[in-house]
Amino acid sequence: MRRRVLLLVAAITTLLLLAFLVPLAVLVRTVAEDRAVATATAEAQSLVPLVATTDRESLRLAVEQVSGVAVFLPDGTVLGSADRTPLVELGSRGVSASAEVPGGREIVTAVRDRSGAGGAVRAFVPDAELTRGVARSWLILAALGVALLAVGLLLGDRLARAFVRGATDLAGVSERLARGELQARADPAAPGELGSVARALNGLAARISELLHEERESVADVAHRVRTPLTALRLEAESLGDPAEAARIGAAVDEVARAVTGAIAQARQRGGDTGNADAAAVVAERVAFWAVLAEDTDRPVTVDLAPGPLPVAIGRTDLAALVDALLGNVFAHTPDGTAFAVRLRATGAGAELEVADAGPGPPDAKVLGRGVSGAGSTGLGLDIARRSAERSGGGLRLESAGGLRVVVELGRG
Repeated sequence: MRRRVLLLVAAITTLLLLAFLVPLAVLVRTVAEDRAVATATAEAQSLVPLVATTDRESLRLAVEQVSGVAVFLPDGTVLGSADRTPLVELGSRGVSASAEVPGGREIVTAVRDRSGAGGAVRAFVPDAELTRGVARSWLILAALGVALLAVGLLLGDRLARAFVRGATDLAGVSERLARGELQARADPAAPGELGSVARALNGLAARISELLHEERESVADVAHRVRTPLTALRLEAESLGDPAEAARIGAAVDEVARAVTGAIAQARQRGGDTGNADAAAVVAERVAFWAVLAEDTDRPVTVDLAPGPLPVAIGRTDLAALVDALLGNVFAHTPDGTAFAVRLRATGAGAELEVADAGPGPPDAKVLGRGVSGAGSTGLGLDIARRSAERSGGGLRLESAGGLRVVVELGRG
C-alpha cells in the first residue's frame, strides 16, 4: 500500500511539474531570443539617423563601435563585415524584415541617405546570443523540479506511513485477539475509515470479553454445584467399615474435588496466560494416580518418561487435565485387562507425550471433534487435549497401530 501511494504521488507530481516547467522552459528560451533580437534591433536603429545626417567617415566609425551590424549604402558601399543577402536587397527597396538564417537571426532595417536613395542596416544575432543564459535557466528549473518531486515524495511517504501504520496496527491487534489477548485494543484515532474499523474492532473485542466472562462464570457455577455431591460421597466413604477402602475412596474423592477446584479457577481466568509447567513432573504425578486404578483393573502399564525438568508452554492445571483426559479415555473405551503405555520425550520444539493402548482403536475418525464420542461419553476428552496442545504451540494426532496411539506435541516453555 505504501509503495502504491508513493507511485501515485510520483506520477501526479511529475505530471504537474511537466505541465508547469515545460511551458516555463519554452518561455525562458523565447524571452532570451526576444531580448537578444531587441538589443540587436536597437543597435541597428541607432545607426539609421546617422545614414542621412553624417558623413561617410563618421558613419564608418559609428559602425565599427557596434558589433554584428553592417550598413549597406545606396551606392553599393558596405560599412562593416557582412555579405549582401536577399533580405538586404529587400531592405534597400524600403522593406524592413527579419528572418532565421544559418547560424542565427538576420535583422534588416531600411534607411534613406541625404538624397533619398534606399539603403539597409543589417544586424546579425548568432545562435549563442539567442540562447545566452537558457541552459543555466533550464538547469535551475530542472533542479527545482527534482526538489519539488522530492518534497512531494516525502509528503506522500508521510501520508502512506500514516495509512500503513494504521492498517498494520489493526492487523497486529487482530493477531493478538486471535491469540487470546482480549485486552488488546486498536487506536480509534487512526485516519479516515481506519479509525472506524478500529472502533468496530474494539467493540467486537469488548463483546467477546463479555461473552467469555459469562461463559467462564457459567462453567464455574456448574463446577461449583458438583462440590455438594462430592461432599456427600466423602461422608459415605468415611462411613465404610474397611479403613483401607475408605481411605482409597476418600483419596479419589479428594482428587476429584481438587479437579473441580482447578476447573473453577481455570474458568475464572481472564485468558491469555498459558503459563509453564514441568511436563516430566506433571505426567509422572498423573500416571502414578491412574496406576492405582490400572492395578485394580488388571491393566499392564508401561511408563517411559524423560528426566526433568522438561518445561512446556502450558499451565500445570491444563497439562494435568490433558493427561487425565488421555488416560481416562483408555479406561473408558478399552476393556479391563487392556495394556497401555505412557511415553514422554524431549524434542527440539518442546516435548512429545504418547499414550498408546492395545484396545480396538477409535471407532470413528471424527473422534477429535468436540462432543463426538464412540462410546456414549461426553466426547470432550480428546477435544480438551487437542485445544490444550494447540494453545501451547503444538498439536495432537491419532495413530492406529494394533490399538489407539495418541501423540501430543507440546511447545517449549
